[in-house]
Amino acid sequence: MSASADSFLQRVWYDRHARWLSLALLPLSWLFGALVACRRAAYRIGLLPRVRVGRPVVVIGNVTVGGTGKTPFTIWLATQLQAQGVRVGIVLRGYGGNSSHWPRDVSSDSAPEEVGDEAVLLASRTGAIVVAGPDRVAAAERAIERGAEIVLSDDGLQHYRLARDREIVVIDGRRGVGNRRLLPAGPLREPVSRLAQTDLRVVSWRDGLPRSLTPAPATIQACARLSEAIALVGGETRPVEAFKGSRVHAVAGIGHPQQFFAALQQLGIEVAPHALPDHARVTAADILFPDELPVLMTEKDAVKSRAIADQRHWAVRMDVMVSEQDAAAVRAMLDRLG
Repeated sequence: MSASADSFLQRVWYDRHARWLSLALLPLSWLFGALVACRRAAYRIGLLPRVRVGRPVVVIGNVTVGGTGKTPFTIWLATQLQAQGVRVGIVLRGYGGNSSHWPRDVSSDSAPEEVGDEAVLLASRTGAIVVAGPDRVAAAERAIERGAEIVLSDDGLQHYRLARDREIVVIDGRRGVGNRRLLPAGPLREPVSRLAQTDLRVVSWRDGLPRSLTPAPATIQACARLSEAIALVGGETRPVEAFKGSRVHAVAGIGHPQQFFAALQQLGIEVAPHALPDHARVTAADILFPDELPVLMTEKDAVKSRAIADQRHWAVRMDVMVSEQDAAAVRAMLDRLG
């Protein structure tokens, strides 16, 4: 999808002053909703089989399209489990990868054009067993073959063929569920009622600041913040605040690039924004600018830029913070898997 088309849909879905524009798309949403309901019913009654693999499976997903903070939370959850001595496997589709065969084992050195940018990012940040492939069952079985004791299925909420033991849904705290309509009139992949059927709801804030929420069962907050910048050439690390007061180019090919730009601006950095479509291939024209200003980019874009980057390019790391009380709730939910 082009950046202009994506921008239009974001306005229709999330800007309350433009929601009337979605009315023309409602018939398509009703059709989409009927297909979603029929597909889910087919799995529920066994017409379409679910496959249970030999280890516990935890799905981390969302009910809306686009970024919600799901991948940073998956990284946090994987590291929490690893700290307890658990061998973690992460499976995902490998969106954007053009591999001729699946599933694919993924490492930090894998080519993102073959296995997808998020797969390489997850392998780099967690060191977990990462397997990419459109067939989540085959990917999970491969992860278990490699020694995974628990499988995290990233963006797997709607992949019902892989039976799951727990479901975690991540919700963008600022944007919520938009106009509450199904695709294409709204951003929803499934009805809002689906949220209540999951085991844990994670409200994700991108500016690192938790909000006061109305208490709700099985709901926690995760606060993502920009922490440090890592040079793509040489590997130098510095706090992202070191760019405060400076003008930089900012590159983001994620679900909601404006959130990345805003987070940098909140740190006092003067931003020249360059938004790319989510999962876009990064070319030299996208990141090589005719000046010597630093270029700050998301981690997901950085893994696609390694071959063409120079000393100006920095990957900005995003870390998730979860309160001890909420982290304890997550551990308790996972402890019950045994």
